[in-house]
Amino acid sequence: MLAFMMLSLVLVVVGIIAGIVSTAAGLASLVSYPVLLLLGLPPVTANVTNTFALVFTGVGAVASSQRELRGHGRELRVLIPLTLAGCIAGALLLFAIPAATFAKVVPFFILVAAILVLIPRHLHVQTPGQPASRAWWVTAFAWLGIFLVGGYTGYFGAAGGVLMLSILSMISNAPFTVYNAQKNLALGLANLVSAIVYATQATIHWRYVLPLGIGFLIGGILGPKIVRHVPARLLKVLIGIGALILAASLFKSAYGL
Repeated sequence: MLAFMMLSLVLVVVGIIAGIVSTAAGLASLVSYPVLLLLGLPPVTANVTNTFALVFTGVGAVASSQRELRGHGRELRVLIPLTLAGCIAGALLLFAIPAATFAKVVPFFILVAAILVLIPRHLHVQTPGQPASRAWWVTAFAWLGIFLVGGYTGYFGAAGGVLMLSILSMISNAPFTVYNAQKNLALGLANLVSAIVYATQATIHWRYVLPLGIGFLIGGILGPKIVRHVPARLLKVLIGIGALILAASLFKSAYGL
């Protein structure tokens, strides 16, 4: 009983950290996924369990981001359907490949995520209502990218938030805090859809999901508040360095290096 209570406490703390990281930098899985692996869960099972818990992050983030989301329904009516369509395809793909293959692919995802985080990029901020001046193909490319990020989120999702932020920075006229909140809503719904698909295909370890989910909920509420006051770039640099270390570790275990 004591061991279970200690495990639950650890998972709540991990969930809080991962929830903050998710809503601030889009990298929750780089915190929670390796912890689940350390607890002995197989790669696919760890991913499924992590995704179920991530649903709580979306709930917390949306509750904490009402002022950023208000008045942006037009953008969300494009962002959400594209993300969810891709998500369903990605979630089904997860069960169409062998678990051993999944374990070998994940380190590459995390390595790319780390590189994307560490490469400096301009997150533009325009005056609300300022007309956009971009070619039609940029919008079309961005919409395709949103669909693909949805697919990636349904399949694995580590750093999916970073990818989504990169795309939204190209097409959004809003400040970073606004399209970060939009990202949290879209990917929160994507995690919910993925969890529903996973429930039809896999056994869910609820004793891990519940305490991790409580932590994710708390972290999801805190994350948007932190984004309003802390430079996102600082968070991303720290997480990117950690992601590189994690990628190296997973490469070693997956390929016996």
